[in-house]
Amino acid sequence: MGRFIKVIGIVLIIFFLLMAALIFYLSRRPAVAADYHEKITSGGIIEEKYLAGGKYEVAYFEQSVLENYKKYEVWYPSELETSEKRYPVVVINNGTGIPASKCKALFEHLASWGFIVIGNEEENSWNGFAADMSLNYLLKANENSESIFFGHVDTDKIGVSGHSQGGVAVINTITATRHAGKYQAAYAASVTHEELSFLLEWEYDASEITIPFFMTAGTKDMDAKTISPLEGMNQIYDKITGAPIKVMARRTDADHGEMLTGANGYETAWFMWLLQGDEEAGLAFGGASPEICNNSCYQDQRLDYN
Repeated sequence: MGRFIKVIGIVLIIFFLLMAALIFYLSRRPAVAADYHEKITSGGIIEEKYLAGGKYEVAYFEQSVLENYKKYEVWYPSELETSEKRYPVVVINNGTGIPASKCKALFEHLASWGFIVIGNEEENSWNGFAADMSLNYLLKANENSESIFFGHVDTDKIGVSGHSQGGVAVINTITATRHAGKYQAAYAASVTHEELSFLLEWEYDASEITIPFFMTAGTKDMDAKTISPLEGMNQIYDKITGAPIKVMARRTDADHGEMLTGANGYETAWFMWLLQGDEEAGLAFGGASPEICNNSCYQDQRLDYN
């Protein structure tokens, strides 16, 4: 009997060690694969172009911080270290359980198009505070002669992006934070709709949005029935009356998790147009026939200029 109990004990120890290893692995596993862009079907020439990588080689920098969000993580064109140029910025708000460290490929992609991209490890991003502190750090670094970012931040060209809870955070970042007035463009994927957000105590007010705003979601069950249903998207969209342009679209056959990257081609084009003045990218959302409105990979498109 003693031998049997000993064997059972060893088996249990091995089991718990394997479970611990699995949990550790899952906690470290990227939410965005390095080749994610190769797995996304594009339905337009512009979407396809900006889904591919840009021309810049990318470098990475991080700075630890004594806050819940642990560190600032920055992806940027490596030429910044030797150039005299200023670069536009995209600030990232995290989705639930998806800190910036799990989305490296996505942020490297944006940086390859000439952006400084800054994120952090915040787990409760909804109020936009961590994003506001990320931007605050970068603005201070821009004034610090000992920082690699000294003089390289284009403080007039700043955008913000987020998915899920991070989409809620996007709205709060541009309406209810100290640096709200600094932003010129916003992108939000699979925004948690108002009723569910308020139950979670993630309050936001879309009627306060006054800058270009672009939101997407998927048509499969988790988004369509729970997190970002069409009715909820329309409710947000209709409340936005002060933005110079607003756009929404749902990606067909995509669900909540897939929307972290699903509309990345148009996300990139959106920021290229509004923060870098790329006229070709702008044709996705403007001109006589905006590409996003005629893309078969999307449905329920709405686009309005104020």
